[in-house]
Amino acid sequence: MRKEKKRFFYSLVFPGLFLLLIWLIKIVEVTLHLNFSFLGIFPLRVKGLIGIITAPLIHSDFEHLAANSLPILILGTGLFYFYQKIAVKVFFLTWFISNVWIWFGARYAYHIGASGLIYGIAFFLFFSGVIRKNIKLMAISLLVVFLYGSMVWGLLPIQPRVSWESHLMGAIAGLVLAFYYRDRGPRRKIYSWELEEEEEDEDDENAYWNINYHYTENEDEKDNP
Repeated sequence: MRKEKKRFFYSLVFPGLFLLLIWLIKIVEVTLHLNFSFLGIFPLRVKGLIGIITAPLIHSDFEHLAANSLPILILGTGLFYFYQKIAVKVFFLTWFISNVWIWFGARYAYHIGASGLIYGIAFFLFFSGVIRKNIKLMAISLLVVFLYGSMVWGLLPIQPRVSWESHLMGAIAGLVLAFYYRDRGPRRKIYSWELEEEEEDEDDENAYWNINYHYTENEDEKDNP
């Protein structure tokens, strides 16, 4: 029990530090009466390249930031709890891949916020659970659907001021990484009845009705003098 609590605590650290960073950035921006929107991604413009690194750290206002904070904490903790060895890679690959795609394919405007990262992690967790057929991970997948099922509407160009491209690119990046890392991370538990079925299959292969007897003419003569 203590080990699980310790693991859960460590899983909170990275998402917590990321949340702390983006809140500090927003507080500095507001306090000093600055506007960091220029650090967003502006597609197909050299000035927008910096956003590939900085865009997830910038938010339009505190409402935007607050809306992204809880999903980051919940989904980020799930990522680092169940995928300890690859969590950092998945986090930053989702960040980088989705933002590069946004720079190449989104509409001409500044794209800011961590929502693309949120969609990427959500889709990674969901599809990883399904692909691996792991009961615990599938439970997380169902939780993701239950909590953030409405996220699917964010993939469509419904609200003009919302970067649906970020959501879509993040979701695709999460799906791609789920397939890419399908053999990495937690393994599905193999139950005793599955082992018994394998043993039965092996026994069936050696059963007398599956044995092919090959006789030569000489052997037939020996058996039938």
